Amino acid sequence: MTHDRRAFLGVAGAAAVAAGLRVAAGAASPAIIKPSRLRTGDTIGLIDPASATFEKVDIEIVTESLAALGFTVKPGVHLLDRHGYLAGADKDRAADVNVLFADPSVKAIHAVRGGWGCARLIPYLDYDVIRRNPKILLGYSDLTALLLAIHAKTGLVTFHGPVGVSKWNSFNVDHMRRVLFDGEAATLENVKEVGDNLTQVENRIRTITPGTARGRLVGGNLTVMTTIIGSGYLPDWDGAILFTEDVNEQIYRIDRMLTQLKLAGIIGRIRGFVFGNCTKCDPGEGYGSLTLEEVLDEHIKPLGVPAWSGAMIGHIDRQFTVPEGIEVEIDAGKGTIRMLEPAVV
Repeated sequence: MTHDRRAFLGVAGAAAVAAGLRVAAGAASPAIIKPSRLRTGDTIGLIDPASATFEKVDIEIVTESLAALGFTVKPGVHLLDRHGYLAGADKDRAADVNVLFADPSVKAIHAVRGGWGCARLIPYLDYDVIRRNPKILLGYSDLTALLLAIHAKTGLVTFHGPVGVSKWNSFNVDHMRRVLFDGEAATLENVKEVGDNLTQVENRIRTITPGTARGRLVGGNLTVMTTIIGSGYLPDWDGAILFTEDVNEQIYRIDRMLTQLKLAGIIGRIRGFVFGNCTKCDPGEGYGSLTLEEVLDEHIKPLGVPAWSGAMIGHIDRQFTVPEGIEVEIDAGKGTIRMLEPAVV
């Protein structure tokens, strides 16, 4: 083999490796598409893309809650299907998503619950149909797989927020109205409540690295996000603001997943980091566990980007409606996410 040929193959090989890393870490982003805002009288499509709904009363509560907001509901054909712990067969659950996106009478799509199963759907989604029929898609937890895959493949702004069986309290409704109804370029900031205490106890933030940063806001549930690394269904992370949250995970698992994000070349490319809540995330039995604070500091502080934890995002009763894919500015000292543009048109 000649020197020139070896050199060429070396360059080509390096390029191939680099391309592979880009695919593993996230594909190039398509142009952003914003869905239409919600209006009174709109029809909301209901889907169960993950775990099964076992009691019809849950659907009744969701339907009545949406009616109280001025909406009508169109359930997916397979909404009450069941296949073990899943809400029916993968292709049937995906068909509900595809059909409701294609239906011109449906203005938004809302997940009844999360659980597990959305990652099984993403190969069966019709991304061309979704791109041609942009609509609000709302949910969180396991919905992270759908939110990120659809955003990555189509450019559609999706929304990490309450599912149908979440609390329909004034905080959640107010944030949904501001972001999805009013088209407000809202600032997401934790409530400041002292209550019957001498100082604020709940919903506190902790600054990891102070400062401000601007970028595209993307993220979701940490466990779900890490399960689809390398699949081609994640967005481009260059210059992104990454937000994440989790539930029922021991601290070493959070450590393991952040390590995976690092090894996959993701967190080294972000401009800012927001950690929401890690609900019921305990060290487990025995001694010697790191704390969540220590794990976040070890992984995030070396990045040198603005970062904080404690945002009202995650498996909590009151949570923000967070748009995936729009430009925001974060302030890690104040713990704010300021939308630089509306997420809907």
